[in-house]
Amino acid sequence: MAILDSITSQEAINLENQYGAHNYHPLPVVLTKGEGVYVWDVEGRRYYDFLSAYSSVNQGHCHPAIVNAMIAQAQTLTLTSRAFHNDKLGPYEEYVTNYFGFDKVLPMNTGAEAVETAVKISRKWAYEVKGIPENEAQIIVCENNFHGRTTTIISFSNDPVARANFGPFTDGFMKIPYDDTEALEATLKNNPNVAGFLVEPIQGEAGVYVPTEGYLAKAKALCEAYNVLFIADEVQTGIARTGRLLATCGNCDCIKKDCSGTPETKPDILILGKALSGGVYPVSAVLANDAIMNVITPGSHGSTFGGNPIAAAVAMAALDVVKNEQLTENADRLGKLFRSLLNDYISTSKIVKLVRGKGLLNAIVIDDHEDSDTAWNICLDLRDNGLLAKPTHGNIIRFAPPLVMTEDQLIDCVNIITNSLKNFETK
Repeated sequence: MAILDSITSQEAINLENQYGAHNYHPLPVVLTKGEGVYVWDVEGRRYYDFLSAYSSVNQGHCHPAIVNAMIAQAQTLTLTSRAFHNDKLGPYEEYVTNYFGFDKVLPMNTGAEAVETAVKISRKWAYEVKGIPENEAQIIVCENNFHGRTTTIISFSNDPVARANFGPFTDGFMKIPYDDTEALEATLKNNPNVAGFLVEPIQGEAGVYVPTEGYLAKAKALCEAYNVLFIADEVQTGIARTGRLLATCGNCDCIKKDCSGTPETKPDILILGKALSGGVYPVSAVLANDAIMNVITPGSHGSTFGGNPIAAAVAMAALDVVKNEQLTENADRLGKLFRSLLNDYISTSKIVKLVRGKGLLNAIVIDDHEDSDTAWNICLDLRDNGLLAKPTHGNIIRFAPPLVMTEDQLIDCVNIITNSLKNFETK
């Protein structure tokens, strides 16, 4: 253990390369500590975290209220499985359903598990309530989606790297263009066996693609008209990230801390994960009202760790932080400032096409083709200047700092970003 305590960045990277599967291509930085908006590498250099573990650390790194809740519960009871009741699950289920305005929750661990759970719920509802013939249910998904990496989920992905040599794939999904209600309506009209429409309110992995105003409300109305479940994957966009508690209520003007979506866009099934735990423990959840969730009966779905006492305690603490520290409002205010300042720079830039996003989920599009390494090199320069971000889809850089960021810190980060971009304007 003494060797690990004094390990260098290169030694740590070498160990990963030798003993770990090469399923990621990390930025070359080795982190050892996090606090709030900052992380430190093993050599002691401090960085702004502008990825937040893909929006898992909305509440900031190692938030004391969340960490203390985890420690206290871990010292009392960690796991019972669902073979027995525990004294934390019921209070958590009451808390989270009231928080988001649903009758029932099905607790899981990871985002991909929650998506799989939502798929199963919608299919079971389709057969037992809607009356679709067994094994004929279809779920509509969007092109360029990212819902996870299980075999079922990559079956409806169009990412060639995610799919290559992993078949055969699961049937029962139909893809339509994102942000296209005409395509949705045509598909619903011509396919009576549709159980649900699974959609990201903002496509994060695709490059923070924000749909046109009114898209979600129109999609929800179409789902209601055709008796189809509107399933929102808010694993990345939920929990205040977009300046609203849920991105599905992004069209409303309020910024209420307890807003769970307007009736026009409130999902029939809501999928949550990532920031549901503040990034300290795997916690995910699927929420729905009784008319949908009651199709789940003993033995039809489960998880040994789903709903364990630590997860329940951590999730309640994490959601308390969002509400008590007004992180929704902070994300909304700082996100508008971030895009305004970046747009000032972009107006004279030759290398950046645009900035887009909502709240503190944003991205810049580099004026280069997807196969170029420009965005990667910009991220290396950002790292050297004290800020960590990562490209997605080649020429897009996603920016998603913890929501506890202050205005002064945000301005400092914008200066780092623009200074790094200036280094590439003439290259």
